[in-house]
Amino acid sequence: MTKNIVISGYYGFNNFGDEAILSTLVDHLRSQGMNVTVISNNPKETSKYYQVNSVKNFNMLSVLFAIANCDVLISGGGSLLQDATSFKSLMYYSTIIRIAQFFKKKVIIFAQGIGPLTRPKSQKIVKEVISKANYVTVRDSKSLDIVKRWGIHADEVSDPVYSFQIGEGTPEGIVGVQLRDYITMNDTLLMKLAQQIVTDFSDRKIEIYAFQKEIDLNICKVFQKILKQLNPQIKTEVFHSLPKNDFIYQISRCEYMIAMRYHALLIALKLGVKPLAINYDAKVTGLAYDAMIPLVTMEAKEDFGEAFDKMKALDRQKLLQFANSKTFDWSKIDQAIMS
Repeated sequence: MTKNIVISGYYGFNNFGDEAILSTLVDHLRSQGMNVTVISNNPKETSKYYQVNSVKNFNMLSVLFAIANCDVLISGGGSLLQDATSFKSLMYYSTIIRIAQFFKKKVIIFAQGIGPLTRPKSQKIVKEVISKANYVTVRDSKSLDIVKRWGIHADEVSDPVYSFQIGEGTPEGIVGVQLRDYITMNDTLLMKLAQQIVTDFSDRKIEIYAFQKEIDLNICKVFQKILKQLNPQIKTEVFHSLPKNDFIYQISRCEYMIAMRYHALLIALKLGVKPLAINYDAKVTGLAYDAMIPLVTMEAKEDFGEAFDKMKALDRQKLLQFANSKTFDWSKIDQAIMS
């Protein structure tokens, strides 16, 4: 039986990781014959790119109409239910869930990271909306522990992008660097990273990826400038505002990927590109430990030469085996939709 599905998440902001999640989710739902509507910051672009219905995220009349006429709201993936970005963001995504619950629609919490929740009010809001959901999945053990402490059943799942179908990469000796601005970003990290790249890879092309222009591009250009100051002859290029598949193609040509963002590392693993993680967030640290790849901290107190040596020594086939061992189980999602 065909169901009408509304998807709520951080979509239409040209963020590579979130768009990869959306692509995976839409592909699966459409393969099951579902009608899909996405709440998006850019509904025209979302509708055209994914061939789905789409409504503007802050056009609440359109959002209300879409939810009132759906069977299921899927909230996620990503880290929507947290107040580290802003309390306003948490209120928005929890309100979307409450609207669906008001209309007595099924609600599925999809592969979400729960928290940080720094305010008692935030914890109360998230606990309330999750407790009334029909099915809850979280993407990491920390989120699972939070939900369990609230006495709510949830399943821990792999990131849905693990099920994204891409082929093995064809390395051309390129060194990829993916950076984003963040509260813990600092000159020491940028300088140590640049110095080590110049020491080890002056003969390579360095491609610097801004996965979300508004957040990443400025710091990527700053890093490019530092590299050029250290070695004016080094070949560098900054990429931004590319479609998801074009970013994946660029990464597929890399031999190494030094990255902050979770999905830059995940895609590198799926392509067999040797990664080095920069732990701006706990989810990145968790992925590094899980995949057994080298990790440096934002404080940059580590020996970067040693970290680069560990990156170079990684076994490409083991990286591919790790990525291929991670599968997203859609069976309970499908059951929750159809029940």
